[in-house]
Amino acid sequence: MIEFFHEHRVRYREADPMGIVYHTHYLDYFEVARTEALRDVGLPYKSLEDGGVFMPVVDLALSYRRPAKYDDLLVIRTQMTMSESATRVTFDYEVVRKGETDVLVTGHVTLCFFDRKTHRPVRAPEHIASLINEYASGEST
Repeated sequence: MIEFFHEHRVRYREADPMGIVYHTHYLDYFEVARTEALRDVGLPYKSLEDGGVFMPVVDLALSYRRPAKYDDLLVIRTQMTMSESATRVTFDYEVVRKGETDVLVTGHVTLCFFDRKTHRPVRAPEHIASLINEYASGEST
């Protein structure tokens, strides 16, 4: 299983009056980490959409363990897994402070491959499914 790492410094506007990251910002952190993980495997969102591939979010969950705070440097660890049907891809996340091991937040986001005309799930194009499976299995170099 290949892991992707994305760093993010918590900005002032992302914290509540107690200096703790407001919960909805983790979804933004996950989106950026997901976008960069896909870019790293050769699937930037822009090229996916230019090729007619759309991937809406169909499921997500977050679990909070410890608070992240204003000015923390966070590391978002991301792993991706393709469903057996190749219609969905799930991204699993862990958030830690850089240099620490205590997990602050875990979560997952599942996206489906989507036909814009029918608004129905479809199988991922073969080249995309192959790339994701190759990286998810750790076979890529």
